[in-house]
Amino acid sequence: MSDNTTMRAVRQHTFGGPEVLTVENVPRPAPLPTEVLVRVHAAGINPVDWKTRGGTGMAGVLGEPPFILGWDVAGVVEEVGFGVTTLAPGDEVYGMPWFPRAAGAYAEYVTAPSRHFTRKPATATFEQAAAVPLAGLTAWQALVDTAAVQPGQRVLITAAAGGVGHLAVQLAKHLGAHVIALAGPRNQQWLTDLGADEVVDYTAGRFEKEVAGVDVVLDLVGDAHDATSTRSIETLRPGGLLVSVPGGVSPELAAAAEAAGVRVTGILVEPDGPALARLATLINDGAIKVEVADVLPLAEAGAAHAEAERGHTRGKVVLRVAEDRA
Repeated sequence: MSDNTTMRAVRQHTFGGPEVLTVENVPRPAPLPTEVLVRVHAAGINPVDWKTRGGTGMAGVLGEPPFILGWDVAGVVEEVGFGVTTLAPGDEVYGMPWFPRAAGAYAEYVTAPSRHFTRKPATATFEQAAAVPLAGLTAWQALVDTAAVQPGQRVLITAAAGGVGHLAVQLAKHLGAHVIALAGPRNQQWLTDLGADEVVDYTAGRFEKEVAGVDVVLDLVGDAHDATSTRSIETLRPGGLLVSVPGGVSPELAAAAEAAGVRVTGILVEPDGPALARLATLINDGAIKVEVADVLPLAEAGAAHAEAERGHTRGKVVLRVAEDRA
């Protein structure tokens, strides 16, 4: 960062592989009324990031490059716009601003409405906090707001060791559910330690033949890979609910659900400061632990994307933008 008018950011000028991500000096944003300027300490990487980089994901929302990717932000409030009363300079915050519109999290500063942020968990580092917003809000909005999970219900979570999955396992357990986690062999014990009541190895056979009587399925894989959403329908009790996150609900999936007598819905995560505050409390209380698979510097955003895109990471890959002063 050379002065108060510019900042370092990772931009892309064309759709493509990780190599299109380059560090450049760009104009530093200024907060409008009701907005805050946040100095970014860490930025989380999500599947929507690398999908958008390649021309899918939210590319239709962002439009043609150039643009700055990223929605997961953890940092410190630098400046507040007129009308902001909930935050002040120096506050440590985290959030998922603007989604699905561009937030520009892969940068030294971002601006967004103050209520897209909330105070970060005091017990978490900036890197841990940056791993939470999009994944944690997806879990919260699926399990709490959409499925209204109740104590004693049986909840199946696919891709349970991933960024959303490992938070969803712990949240469902906190809600009092009997949690069934779908994961590979190396994550079995880890997910048990996080609170999963059962862990099913999806590599050992057809999970839908081993699991039954489920009230809610949170599917984080989708039908594009191995028809996981459609296969999950077989695990549901009559009237049960499938929440399909990647790709939403296709006509084929809707027809299969109707034929089986179950409900199905898609979900797209939204900014939600109050829910992030609730998640922060759960993290501070130790009810939710955040797993960071790897932390790379901003200049290595391409390598971070490549690692995340290979899949099977435990938790989240995070970019370190500034030094963690927590």
